Amino acid sequence: MSKLETTWEFVADTVMGGISSGQISDQVVGGRSATRLTGKVSLENNGGFIQMASDLKRDSSGLDANHWGGIQIDVFGNDETYDLRLRTDDLDRPWQSFRAPFWAPSYWTTMRFPFSVFVPHKTDKVLNPPKLRRIGIVAVGRVFQADIAVSDVRLF
Repeated sequence: MSKLETTWEFVADTVMGGISSGQISDQVVGGRSATRLTGKVSLENNGGFIQMASDLKRDSSGLDANHWGGIQIDVFGNDETYDLRLRTDDLDRPWQSFRAPFWAPSYWTTMRFPFSVFVPHKTDKVLNPPKLRRIGIVAVGRVFQADIAVSDVRLF
């Protein structure tokens, strides 16, 4: 396994006129240091998401994950469904991604996402592990209170 260094940033649908709100913070959740995404997802004004996202390399270039099978994350949620999203250097539009939905239980759990489970969204490209650039945890698509923490992200 290879631990990925993440520098999470908050992104919301307000970049497109939506009114979802939220924040990320570094805190101890369930006894572990983690980055926590909290907020309210709203569908008003064509909105519908909040997310925490991180480039996988400090210089924003692609990370070669060709010798790995997928992404593994340690999460603690609020029994809601979220998306794990990946972006590669092959994508050139902000709405394009490779997506895998998951349920985040209200206890710490380790989740594995083989690269093969990611579905392309608004692109005809295929997920190209040698060109991974960005990862995101997204609360999306319905009105709800998001509350999810991530303590580690690894390649497996």
